Amino acid sequence: MRLDHVSYAVARDSFVSTVQWIGSALGAGFVDGGVHPRFGTRNFILPLSGGTYVEVVTTLDHPAADRAPFGQAVARRAAEGGGWLGWVVSVDDIAPVEARLGRTSAEGHRVRPDGFDLRWKQIGLLELLEDPQLPYFLQWLVPTEERPSADPRTSTTIHGVSIAGDAASIAEFLGEPADHPLDQIDVTWVEDEEPGLVSVEFATAHGPVTI
Repeated sequence: MRLDHVSYAVARDSFVSTVQWIGSALGAGFVDGGVHPRFGTRNFILPLSGGTYVEVVTTLDHPAADRAPFGQAVARRAAEGGGWLGWVVSVDDIAPVEARLGRTSAEGHRVRPDGFDLRWKQIGLLELLEDPQLPYFLQWLVPTEERPSADPRTSTTIHGVSIAGDAASIAEFLGEPADHPLDQIDVTWVEDEEPGLVSVEFATAHGPVTI
């Protein structure tokens, strides 16, 4: 299993300032990712070295944000004051995950500012809404060179993630061992009042940064 990206959700009035804050902390500027019309959200992204990226996402004033699970998850996290929404695992074939969860994935897309239609399939948002410690799964439907992580804007990498939750439950959900659920990323299990992604540790040119 490979970490595709981590997602930070905020209210609309905090969107720009959060993008600037995280970009400053990591030493690189975000780029406008565009609008997710089916989910009622929009994002800015920061492609990192190592094939991952950071997403800062907020809801739009649009009915889709109330209907789509992703829009609901973003809105709920924003209402809680904003913070890490979750972690996203990339798979080459989402069909086995669909079979395990007993339903089909949802198709998503957003048109980048350059006009390219970025498309993917995703599944697991319903589980994330019920249990924030769990990731969701994504299969890209575009060539590798068009994916958000394809053009890093910095040498910064994600070194590790800290998750409040039950290692065995997450391992069962992923179908991976609890002691190393993600390739090349350290996972630390921590105690916290609420389950979910607690923090992300980045390796930057100026040393480690934890957000």
